[in-house]
Amino acid sequence: MGKYYQKTRDLFNPKSKDPYKLSRSKFDLFYECPRCFYMGAHYGLGRPSIPGFTLNNAVDTLLKNEFDLLRQAGQSHELMKQYHISAVPSSHPDLPKWRGETPETRFKGASAIHQSSNFLLTGMIDDIWESDSGELIIVDYKATSTIKEISLEDEYKQGYKRQMEFYQHLFRLLGFNVCNTGYFVFANALKNRDKFDGRLEFEMSIITHQGDDSWIDAKLIEAKECLMSDKIPSPGTNCEHCEYRKKMAEEVSRLMK
Repeated sequence: MGKYYQKTRDLFNPKSKDPYKLSRSKFDLFYECPRCFYMGAHYGLGRPSIPGFTLNNAVDTLLKNEFDLLRQAGQSHELMKQYHISAVPSSHPDLPKWRGETPETRFKGASAIHQSSNFLLTGMIDDIWESDSGELIIVDYKATSTIKEISLEDEYKQGYKRQMEFYQHLFRLLGFNVCNTGYFVFANALKNRDKFDGRLEFEMSIITHQGDDSWIDAKLIEAKECLMSDKIPSPGTNCEHCEYRKKMAEEVSRLMK
């Protein structure tokens, strides 16, 4: 099971002039539920954590290793050729930092100041490819296991799109020429084998997303206004966490009468 604890460090201080660290996940939390976002930033009362997806992490690591071999050789991956993507894995020297692989960037990754909100935006990317024209391409690895056609159009994958666009915006703030087109590399574990034999087999595919980060500036300003307010905001639409807390409080109140 996940753990719950009340955070006491790195809380938002409305009087501070220092940039407030806003990770990609915190930004998406504001998008989902301003109340959860506010309670976590002001009082350290975040949502309970969930167990790590260790199999997904293993797939991420192996894909990074595979693309890193080609990165060293300046070669394109066969999967990229299959999808007619004119690019190679980027060999930018800051890639380990952007992935959060160095001590100073652990749990932070790439970072840049958003001047209008005074947020320090942070995010750890999986990969960067470089197009023939020199544009940086944001790439994210995803592991799944489904018999359905993989698509970004279902309800639960809209967060993937926001994730991609946040990273595109972040790297534009860092001064890079970023391609609007981003790619999700999906590793789909197959279920149609007769027996396990202690191994998984994956079907690999690439899904394209045409990013549009034009909404992010305004949303960041909204997030800052939310944090600067003295009033706890309303819950997000269909926030299961807020609904649970409400029902729990009602039931406790009823039982104590």
